Amino acid sequence: MRVLVACEYSGTVREAFRALGHDAMSCDLLPTEREGPHHQGDVFDVIGDGWDLMVAHPPCTFLTVSGNKWMKPEYADRFPTRHQDREDALAFVSALMAAPIPRIAVENPISVISSRIRRPDQVIQPWMFGHGETKATCLWLKGLPKLTPTNVVEGRADRLHRLPPSADRWKERSRTFEGIAQAMAEQWSKPDGELFGQAA
Repeated sequence: MRVLVACEYSGTVREAFRALGHDAMSCDLLPTEREGPHHQGDVFDVIGDGWDLMVAHPPCTFLTVSGNKWMKPEYADRFPTRHQDREDALAFVSALMAAPIPRIAVENPISVISSRIRRPDQVIQPWMFGHGETKATCLWLKGLPKLTPTNVVEGRADRLHRLPPSADRWKERSRTFEGIAQAMAEQWSKPDGELFGQAA
């Protein structure tokens, strides 16, 4: 199975699929943090290259509902392009969802995608997949089943939200949890390496 992991610099989801024998490649404007197949550049340069599955993590900076406060008129002088930035981000998500790929998962936190494009098919938490933390993550799915929790744990720490300000805070907050990446790879594949519902 050929898997494209869009907007991923960490290699976490890519490597989860590769561990099961899939031909997976990540793509991001940033270089990958883990050695492995990676296209550094625009995802639309490679999106039409015959992928069976795409897992996309579009940047949430202008999509998250927590950023709504910066859209208020009193911040217009400070952030003059904020409204257009949001429209551009929504257009990017729409283009990912419309990609010529039979099975697509778009991942994002609670965001305006729900009100401006469509509601998510599922909302998951890290604590459902072995990580004792909270971070509501929405999944918009095409041709894929919802994820089933694999290891529900007791912890409910809001660690990522409480990270101190830093230049790399956004990178730490955007990483996919290993348990979620593993669930994606295992549940959206069959044990013999076939794609869910379709031969590899």
